[in-house]
Amino acid sequence: MKLTKAQQQEIKDLKSQENKTKRVIAPELEKILFDAIPILDHGFVRVIDYMGDDTSIVQAARVSYGKGTKKVSTDSGLIKYLMRHWHSTPFEMCEIKYHIKLPIFIARQWIRHRTANVNEYSARYSVLDKEFYLPSQENLAVQSKNNRQGRGEIISGEQAKEVLKLLKTDAERTYDNYETMLNERYDGSVIDEKKSGLARELARMNLTLNTYTQWYWKTDLLNLMNFLRLRADSHAQYEIRAYADVMLDTLKKWVPITYEAFMDYRVGGTEVSSKGKFVIRQLLEGKDTNLEESGLSKREWNELMSAFDLKKKIVE
Repeated sequence: MKLTKAQQQEIKDLKSQENKTKRVIAPELEKILFDAIPILDHGFVRVIDYMGDDTSIVQAARVSYGKGTKKVSTDSGLIKYLMRHWHSTPFEMCEIKYHIKLPIFIARQWIRHRTANVNEYSARYSVLDKEFYLPSQENLAVQSKNNRQGRGEIISGEQAKEVLKLLKTDAERTYDNYETMLNERYDGSVIDEKKSGLARELARMNLTLNTYTQWYWKTDLLNLMNFLRLRADSHAQYEIRAYADVMLDTLKKWVPITYEAFMDYRVGGTEVSSKGKFVIRQLLEGKDTNLEESGLSKREWNELMSAFDLKKKIVE
């Protein structure tokens, strides 16, 4: 991870300030506020600001109570109830803002979550940093044979070295051409005083998707959990999951009661269809059942068996 001198000074200045507030704060989140938490080879996640905590959710759910309840056990029970029954608006009362540095191809995947306010680094206005994401060898894999958007077995040996060399060479070559078209280096120096540089909004089209970008990403707690439920999952792409895992830890520091309920009901729990409920009921009653009688597809059947760790009944 590389921070510019300006960013380092900004973090230092922000962390040194002392502000009094009458708003609720999350003590554990305050400890890491503004810190750049490293992700991948050059990326990071920073919590810039937030609003509300667990008590804000309770207050919103019990709006007629004013400040809500005072007992943590009571708050916990209510938040679990809200999570268990898929209530949403009380969680929307809390918001958080992140500063994130990430590869462009992950940003394009991330932006599909259309439930946040986003302001991205402008390559029309500024020159992008000369930084590219290069995966480690253990994260190089072939295309999965049964998942069109996933990875299969790990690539190793000479083939892995060749892939990494191609990624690095292509990124460096296109960036060199980017500088040539701009007639400007990433440090701000001019290459040839006699030439005019191509407009930045045009020169940027030549860059590879592993080039790093940055953005501010602000969302409410409900939509943050929706994002994390998908992107911190083991089936998510490794690179975006690396960011989600760190953000999951910030969630724990921010709203620990909600985090516990989220991990229990959303991450650790499972949804079962009416047909799935019938299959489980049959098994609990000691009755034999099978895929053909269930009315489930093979994928649905295997997902149900996997969720309840019924490995012997998984259909190949």
